[in-house]
Amino acid sequence: MNKFIVINGPNLNLLGKREPEIYGNKTFEDYFKELKFKFPDISLEYFQSNIEGELIDKIQEVGFSYDGIILNAAAYTHTSVGIGDAIKAIETPVVEVHISNTFSREEFRHKSYISPNAKGVILGFGLKSYELAIKSFIQ
Repeated sequence: MNKFIVINGPNLNLLGKREPEIYGNKTFEDYFKELKFKFPDISLEYFQSNIEGELIDKIQEVGFSYDGIILNAAAYTHTSVGIGDAIKAIETPVVEVHISNTFSREEFRHKSYISPNAKGVILGFGLKSYELAIKSFIQ
């Protein structure tokens, strides 16, 4: 059975409450239950942290034994050389995801320290971005 993990960064624990015009009204926990239901033949885990070092620790922990990482580093995408380096250092492929189209937002959100080391980038499709990332691994 393929083993994947969704890793979410800062403020994504507020989905369902935070800026619903951008991020919608659904919590990630509720959406994650739907994802697990849609993909019953894979092992799917979820981790979220607002702390950069915890995200790096999780990437290193799973980066040699999982089949794929779906990573939404949120604001750290645009600031964290450390997360970019962690992805470069592991063997497990990473798909970078974003709920919003970061290129339609502020200029500083147009730079990613993750993209150069990711298998691919999916952005702007709302929560469906995560489903598309999973499909990129299994199809």
